[in-house]
Amino acid sequence: MSIKAIIELHAKPGKRQDVLDALQAVHESRKNSPGFIGHSTYEVIDNPDSVIEIAEWESPEARQTWLEQSMDSGVMNRLVETLGVPFKAVTIRRTG
Repeated sequence: MSIKAIIELHAKPGKRQDVLDALQAVHESRKNSPGFIGHSTYEVIDNPDSVIEIAEWESPEARQTWLEQSMDSGVMNRLVETLGVPFKAVTIRRTG
């Protein structure tokens, strides 16, 4: 059964587009990764500096492998630099 990672990203004030641009580079690096299914990105209506990303993976292990590789390769650096605070992530799986 697949999992979803819900990631809450808070841009530096007035820099949401920078987060979205950096997130696009992350998407490109991830699209052919083993176990990656897809993603959706959402703007937070009542917070113009926030973005929510929901990524679907075949397993927690596939996500973890990609995350470790992306941190080692520097793929995440640009995204992290655009954030005002560290991102928050929760991984979920459908019940029953």
